[in-house]
Amino acid sequence: MEKNMTAEETMTMNLRVEGQVQGVGFREFVIAEANARALKGWVRNRSDGSVEALVSGPKTQVEALIARCCQGPNGSQVKHVDVAPAEPPAEPPEALGFTRRASV
Repeated sequence: MEKNMTAEETMTMNLRVEGQVQGVGFREFVIAEANARALKGWVRNRSDGSVEALVSGPKTQVEALIARCCQGPNGSQVKHVDVAPAEPPAEPPEALGFTRRASV
């Protein structure tokens, strides 16, 4: 039985996580979860108290990260996660990885 690993659809999503998500290690949590799944993108705090992330990669891995963001790390209280399709990150392919961006 042969598996075709190249056939998996890639997707890019923008996430906005609301609740008690700042000051609890949420960005580090997202970075660790994304890097464990070899996803590309970034995460940052927003001035309204939410955390925003752009996540790009294989559909199953992006969906798994979204599910983890709905739970959040210990100490967080996720009230709502808004998910919308987005354009892939502009970084060149060799700049793989998931990074923290400055707060906005």
